[in-house]
Amino acid sequence: MNSVQRFDVRLPAEMAAELEQKVQSGEYGSVQDALIEGARALLQRDADIDRWLREEVVAGHAEYLSDPSSSIPSEGVLGRIKARRQARATR
Repeated sequence: MNSVQRFDVRLPAEMAAELEQKVQSGEYGSVQDALIEGARALLQRDADIDRWLREEVVAGHAEYLSDPSSSIPSEGVLGRIKARRQARATR
């Protein structure tokens, strides 16, 4: 990181206490390290969602548009989900 930007961050007391505990336990070297890791995770999550939308959702929608008859009604999807949950619950 060649250049840095300074921020004044105010956190709820409970969150600040949890961050301090992570520093005290040795999980992070400082609150700043924990916040940097949190920002990285947030940016990665957003990038993952963007990728998923572009690569899977848009592709799935394009597939549907090319052949709407291949789609499954929402009731069918819900039925499949319920059946899978039921099967898992009985194991």
